Amino acid sequence: MPGNDPRSNDAEVLDVIGIGLGPFNLSLACLMAPLADAASPCRALFLDGHAEFNWHPGMMIEETTLQNPCLADLVSLADPTSAYSYLNYCKHSGEIYSHYINGPHFITREAFNRYCQWAAKRLPNVRFGHEVVAISHQPHAVDTAPYRVHARRADGTRVEFLARKLVIGVGAQPSLPACCEDSAHGYLHTSRYLEHKAQLLDKRSVTIVGSGQSAAEVCHDLLKEAARRGTTVNWITRSPYFFQMETTRLTLEMFSPDYTDYFYGLPEDRKAAVLARQDSLYKGINARLMDDIYHQLERARQRQSFQAHLVTQSELRHCRFDAAADQHVLEFHRTDTGEVFEHHTDGLIFATGYRQRVPRFLGGIEHRLRFDRQGRYQPTRDYAVDVTGGEVFVQNGGLHSHGLSNPELGLACYRNSCLIRALTGVEHYPIETGFALQSFGVPRSPLFRPLASGSHATQDIACA
Repeated sequence: MPGNDPRSNDAEVLDVIGIGLGPFNLSLACLMAPLADAASPCRALFLDGHAEFNWHPGMMIEETTLQNPCLADLVSLADPTSAYSYLNYCKHSGEIYSHYINGPHFITREAFNRYCQWAAKRLPNVRFGHEVVAISHQPHAVDTAPYRVHARRADGTRVEFLARKLVIGVGAQPSLPACCEDSAHGYLHTSRYLEHKAQLLDKRSVTIVGSGQSAAEVCHDLLKEAARRGTTVNWITRSPYFFQMETTRLTLEMFSPDYTDYFYGLPEDRKAAVLARQDSLYKGINARLMDDIYHQLERARQRQSFQAHLVTQSELRHCRFDAAADQHVLEFHRTDTGEVFEHHTDGLIFATGYRQRVPRFLGGIEHRLRFDRQGRYQPTRDYAVDVTGGEVFVQNGGLHSHGLSNPELGLACYRNSCLIRALTGVEHYPIETGFALQSFGVPRSPLFRPLASGSHATQDIACA
């Protein structure tokens, strides 16, 4: 597809334009590539401002693994025969037997990143080095291609495309605590950990604030060298304890399409409370990593070189940088006792997750998008966020609406199969449902009889 002269009105016309090439939209690009030659062809193009695919490079810590098995790659759960599968990558890179011998279940984050880069280079429908800067809507072109996408190439030139439908997949942005967001000081987030690792280890003390897998990975990595370097590592979290991510079979069904259907149908005012009780399903820590950290600390204590503080139930209230002392000063509130304490540290890194933000380039069509009272996307069951319910779709923008499946990498193929059906009107990839062994709502059986709310049965004394 040759580029277009930005002075020309003959912009390239496509059925679908995807914006952003993280794993979710890269998966969609892989699954849509064969559709260009289908009986009813669908021409799609995916744009990204970066020079190449590179997934969380600041957290590409050596030997860290994905929390998903290799079967949950870009395509296999939708099309096991796809040329873009992880196993096909292993075959082409000469690693198929190594993968077989070393264990096919989990793969390292570095290996997954290389696999995605391999797939991206083979795709005919992606263009890196194309930063989308604006989108406009053309009402007179409703029956043709109403969305005009304005992009800037790496060399500064501009190009335009026309699209019938859009899929936004720009990813979430690093989130800092509220007390840090308006500060002029540049606080460090785990998304940039590796580029600052050497400077952190040069300090007398380093503090990690936050919990979850990213915090644990950074703590584990720092502890490898901390004792030798004389660095004290502090890990502080408001969580009641350092908890393991739940991975039992029945628990994993909470990431199924069946549970997504159930969660989407819940009353809007109850969804937040349900999610708040599910931290251990998506904010926990890999059990093996937790054990490794424990053994690191135990060995350090035996060598009498123990230099770490792990502190739970402590919520950050204030944070400032003391330039004169070259230290960060943090104020915490103990959630169990109500105590308030101050903590001084030379190095500081926040493992406080990511949040969805509406990208600026959507400003020109924001009036056509649906948002809830909190300013979040308000997607349909098929992930559309526009007022028509079928033109603009968003990847990973609905944890609040769709639940746990929304950020789950293993459900990318499922969501993209749904997206392709919504985009084309054809179920090109069979969408499996109904395989969960448990019931998420009241079972449909004569043995279970829902009663009206407020009936006498709801007032009985609980027996268990």
